[in-house]
Amino acid sequence: KKFKKNHEKNRGYRAHYPHFHVPYFRYFKMGESDYSFSLTTFSPSGKLIQIEYALSRVGKGDTSLAVKAKNGVVLATEKKVHSLVDETSVQKISYITNNIAVTYSGMAPDSRVLIRKGRKKAQKYFRTYHDPIPVAQLVKELAGVMQEFTQSGGVRPFGVSLLIAGYDDQGPQLYQVDPSGSYWAWKASAIGKNTVNAKTFLEKRYKEDMELEDAIHNAILTLKEGFEGEMNENNIEIGIIGEDRKFRTLTPSQVKDYLGELE
Repeated sequence: KKFKKNHEKNRGYRAHYPHFHVPYFRYFKMGESDYSFSLTTFSPSGKLIQIEYALSRVGKGDTSLAVKAKNGVVLATEKKVHSLVDETSVQKISYITNNIAVTYSGMAPDSRVLIRKGRKKAQKYFRTYHDPIPVAQLVKELAGVMQEFTQSGGVRPFGVSLLIAGYDDQGPQLYQVDPSGSYWAWKASAIGKNTVNAKTFLEKRYKEDMELEDAIHNAILTLKEGFEGEMNENNIEIGIIGEDRKFRTLTPSQVKDYLGELE
């Protein structure tokens, strides 16, 4: 009744003042797409659409994967750059501490922010307890940072998923962290544009008693399965963490040797 009364009043204004316009609103039901610009509002189907968009960005990134062996963890990723870019200036696998490393798929600048935050949290833990931060604790901290960016105004989710590998008192460990802040421990996992095929390939070849050397071979073969063009030592990157609990990235010559073994 109130709406009808105001509508009739507006009609009266327009009759006396034809150039005067009084707007009135039409009630409508919001669709799924109407929630796409809001980070903090759930759609009727229970989704946060901006997180879906962040996952889509991850799905368009270069393929990255990791394999956990009984005596270490392997990280491997595609490193495709423009022909005029110096490959040595591009780093897709980074260390957080001596015994923890990370690779990503998605937006490189977002990964750098998270890596920097991870290093600060690891250093803070070390200053407090005089002990290296456990892998699971660091993963929980980074997942908490990513989750905070899904429920705050004026920010957006991180457009990146992480594969975090480490070796501590619990042995070799591998985790995947997604833009929503969700994280899981994995035996082997893949992220990026070739995720489905890579995970299927890993599932067929994975063995619980796999040695680190076998894990390296499996990681390269999995990357090769969906690789576009010719794979060489300059367009992939491999990092390993063994029982010595020291992360290291394989040099191009070492990667070339492994590729030669698989031919």
